[in-house]
Amino acid sequence: MTTKTKHAAIFLAIFLLWMKTYIVSKVSFTLPADHFLQEILLFLNPLSFLVLYFSFAYFTSPSKRRRVIIWMSFIYSFILYANVVYYRFFTDFLTIPVLFQTKNVGDIGNSVYELVYITDLFFFADLFVLAYLLKKPQWQSDHTIKTKERRKFFAYGLAILAVHLILAEVNRPQLLTRTFDREILVKSLGTFNYHLYDIMLQSRSSMQKALASNIDAEEILHKLNKDTENNPELYGIAKDKNLIVISLESTQNFVLNYEINGEEVTPFLNELAESSYYFSDFYHQTGQGKTSDSEFLLDNSLYPLPRGAVFQTHPLNEYNAMPEILKANGYYSAVFHGNNKSFWNRDVMYKTMGYDQFFSEEYYKVTDENTINYGLKDIPFFHQSIPYLKDLPQPFYARMITLTNHHPYLINEEEQWVEPYPVDDGTVSRYFTTVRYADEALRQFFNDLKKSGLYENSIIVVYGDHYGISERHQEAMADVLGKASITAYNQVELQQVPLFIHIPGKKGKVMETVGGQIDLKPTLLHLLGIEAKNDVHFGTDLFSKDHDELTILRNGSIVTSDFIYTSETCYVKPFGAPVDPSKCEPYMEKAKEELDQSDQIIYGDLLRFLKQK
Repeated sequence: MTTKTKHAAIFLAIFLLWMKTYIVSKVSFTLPADHFLQEILLFLNPLSFLVLYFSFAYFTSPSKRRRVIIWMSFIYSFILYANVVYYRFFTDFLTIPVLFQTKNVGDIGNSVYELVYITDLFFFADLFVLAYLLKKPQWQSDHTIKTKERRKFFAYGLAILAVHLILAEVNRPQLLTRTFDREILVKSLGTFNYHLYDIMLQSRSSMQKALASNIDAEEILHKLNKDTENNPELYGIAKDKNLIVISLESTQNFVLNYEINGEEVTPFLNELAESSYYFSDFYHQTGQGKTSDSEFLLDNSLYPLPRGAVFQTHPLNEYNAMPEILKANGYYSAVFHGNNKSFWNRDVMYKTMGYDQFFSEEYYKVTDENTINYGLKDIPFFHQSIPYLKDLPQPFYARMITLTNHHPYLINEEEQWVEPYPVDDGTVSRYFTTVRYADEALRQFFNDLKKSGLYENSIIVVYGDHYGISERHQEAMADVLGKASITAYNQVELQQVPLFIHIPGKKGKVMETVGGQIDLKPTLLHLLGIEAKNDVHFGTDLFSKDHDELTILRNGSIVTSDFIYTSETCYVKPFGAPVDPSKCEPYMEKAKEELDQSDQIIYGDLLRFLKQK
């Protein structure tokens, strides 16, 4: 019997999955090959995993091997498909921490339903081909394989993997240190080799807390000196006032002043920009934790993790969060959210960060009529929150998390106060209708605050939590923005989210300084006149002349006043033309250092050593 015949079944399975993975990489994932070597890597990376993967089939008995090969093919296909579905919305790949967030899936049924297509059955068509062919005599797999042959097959797999890793390192030196940039890792390693690497990262991160010491904390924390000189005009302008922070779900900056058929999409936000400090070059910096990451950034001025959500993976760490700092200065703190309290593990994380009260779904009157998507609609949510706000001890810090403007952007027809955008992409088309609803909800909330008597004695902050339209909708977004196409430079610009800091009685001003969500904590403490001694934070006060105009996105992209760096290219603002990479190199090094330092603080729970002093 020839070697070819002995291994025919394995070779067939490898070939079918190899070709499927390569096609999926080209069609379902946005993984452009910039040059020939990257194309070679995209083509090669499934093979380097599959040979080793199927070598384990030889450890089963010949009589069971056919079923094992089919099951292994199914498992591989299912994982690949799960990545495709996840990528359709998040433009990202699954990680181990994300898999521990599956309890959230029940609460996001509509979004998942929108991401699954009937044509997805074709993802598994090759399995039926495989099962059919393995019944044929020439593809039988019930041959005895000697130990020497198994070792030889495994050695071939290792050799292919070694060549693959060498080519990947040539293509991108220090590849395995760029854990914050999953696109580069997946392009170079492949989806499944990346998952193996992710398992290794998970194991390493799990060990970091156990191995961390006071020396590690001192070493990193000593490097962090982000204090800036106060702005004398604004420092303490909101001293002892209530602080109300409103998180606008999935609201991007491009919707401001946008019109559909002559109707403003955000009439209230447009007015708010004129009566507030409106930051026009402000970015979300969230990762896989999305809204929960934006909350973490706001309250801690630390970066979210490159994998998973801090709320899920490290909810019992020691933090020096806003609620704790404000409590030491006489503030009561509360969060308002019309969804169940365990979503994103909020009930646990809020206690860790020092919140006094969490008004979750159970505090609201929730009916079929006033809910959609993920919970209570924004208008009844704000309206029902007013009595609770009025009863809070003053001064208070209240965070309010909106819900309605969430993928898949569904709203009742009678509440569509602007026409859907005329484009075939349903997600983009509907997005404007739910943004308009959220805008109206906010207008009514401001009116209710005035009627309640809380308005004059409060500072009100409104910000977008993360993007609403992902990269997979580039064609429709090009139409929305009147562009021929959406470039990598444009894609970073689309990560802008609105930020309004509204101080009653204070005139509005457009602030063009570059900033991000990590700057919110020091900025708000500055306005409240609170000095947080020995506070560890990466952001800087947006109003200070010393503000660091370097905003680092969680994927490693960088925005400064002059440049945008993304997808390994340096662009000059505002034209978006590529320039010499050396222009961005100083910022790239600083970005990597900051992300690494923040990750070490969280993974090692280093702030616990400060609390022990």
